[in-house]
Amino acid sequence: MSHRPPDDRRLRVTLFAGMAEAAGRRSVELDWEGGTVRELRSRLTSACPAIEPLLARSAVAIGDCYAAEADAVPPDAEVAIIPPVSGG
Repeated sequence: MSHRPPDDRRLRVTLFAGMAEAAGRRSVELDWEGGTVRELRSRLTSACPAIEPLLARSAVAIGDCYAAEADAVPPDAEVAIIPPVSGG
């Protein structure tokens, strides 16, 4: 019998722009039973160390709302990491 969590405990985090480029992919999937945005950042850094410098300066969106570090990220959430943008 496998001890792998069911598929609904896999959190897909969508990456954009320079973060997707640094990661070499448009999304990261994590085994996730829930936690905070702060914990999610830590897990993402472990899963993909190349994004850490940009991740620290990026916003986290859960659904269509920006989230604070202490906000909960449920296992079934739609999560996106929004890197800082510049422009004029």
